[in-house]
Amino acid sequence: MTPMISPRAAGKRAFITGAAGGLGSAIARMLARHGALVFLTDLDGAMAARLADDINREHGAYVAWSAAQDVRDESNWERTLADAALAMGGLSVLVNNAGIGSLGGVERIELKDWRHVMGVNVESVMLGCKHAMPYLRDSQPASIINISSLAAFKVDPDYTAYNTSKAAVAMLTKSVAVDCARQKIDVRCNSIHPAFIRTGIVEPFFDALGEEEAMRKLVRGIPMHRLGEPDDVAYAALYLASDESRYVTAAELVLDGGARAV
Repeated sequence: MTPMISPRAAGKRAFITGAAGGLGSAIARMLARHGALVFLTDLDGAMAARLADDINREHGAYVAWSAAQDVRDESNWERTLADAALAMGGLSVLVNNAGIGSLGGVERIELKDWRHVMGVNVESVMLGCKHAMPYLRDSQPASIINISSLAAFKVDPDYTAYNTSKAAVAMLTKSVAVDCARQKIDVRCNSIHPAFIRTGIVEPFFDALGEEEAMRKLVRGIPMHRLGEPDDVAYAALYLASDESRYVTAAELVLDGGARAV
């Protein structure tokens, strides 16, 4: 059994979507390593279950649970959140991480593809916030962490749907945060905006262009001249999940190697 590094997230009970992917799995492992219980969901339920098993082997039984979840399905949200709250004894952290990429300018994108991106990247975040709120209200202080992207601020016309969806997540985050604050509910809501992180979502670039050309294109606007790592995002999520960030809400935490500044 691997000992915890420090209990920065001790007592936290986190629900993480898209947990089988690179960012989701890194966030799940990070929170568990720092003392949180984690409930992992993904469209690929088998992959989420394997990750939960890995975490339990590392940190002891009853640290991680999992379920298959289609984040576009409202009834699925209601059912899965109830299962998570029962398993963990409540819910104090929601990480809306599930997301998909999309290519195509406004003249080329198909309506069905646009709607698919909006369903996964935006509507799922709204559904998560809506249906997790009763559990978070019962577990104050609580935190919602929405994984957005630098694409919310830096426009590329080849990513019309993706840019739009991630900008919508940023504004939705602020709306939820201010709503909670006005109600005097100690539920914070913040968004994380990574630049390109070396996960599966960028692998098509490497497959299509080759390692050298893909890297050149991906880092050309990043002053630090490198991609981020999944743990760069996971540490940001740890901070926002922990009580270290009790005065942080409606914030945009940008992890971009300086790209937004140039």
